[in-house]
Amino acid sequence: MEQFIIRVEARFEAAHNLREYKGAPEPLHGHSWKVEAKFKCKKLDHEDIGIDYVHVEKAIRELASRFDHKYINEVPPFDKLNPTSENIAKWFFEELNKSEVKQNSELSEVIVWEGPEAYVSYSVSS
Repeated sequence: MEQFIIRVEARFEAAHNLREYKGAPEPLHGHSWKVEAKFKCKKLDHEDIGIDYVHVEKAIRELASRFDHKYINEVPPFDKLNPTSENIAKWFFEELNKSEVKQNSELSEVIVWEGPEAYVSYSVSS
C-alpha cells in the first residue's frame, strides 16, 4: 500500500531552564529550536493533494510563535510542566494531532531540535 509523508517545520528562538535537573534547577539558557511534523497520507484528494502545506505550515508556525523570543517556563502549559524537549515535543504532537489540523491525514511524528545537533522524536504507536 502506498503512502505519502508530508513534512513541515517551524523555528523559534527561546530560553528555558529545567526545573529539576540532577536534583537542582538548571541554569537559564537559550536555543535555536526547530520543530518538524510528519503527516502520513494514504489517499490523495480530488486535486491529488495529501494534505495542504499551507494549512499545516500555518498551524505549526502559529504554535511555534507562542514561544518565539520568550522564556518557555512562563508560557502555558510550561509554566507548570517541566519544559524538557520531550514535553515540548509531546505538546506539539497533541496540538497538531487535532482533526482540524491533520484533516484526512495521520500525524506520525513530531521532532523537536534544541539546536543543530540534538533532537527528540515523539510519536504514538497505533
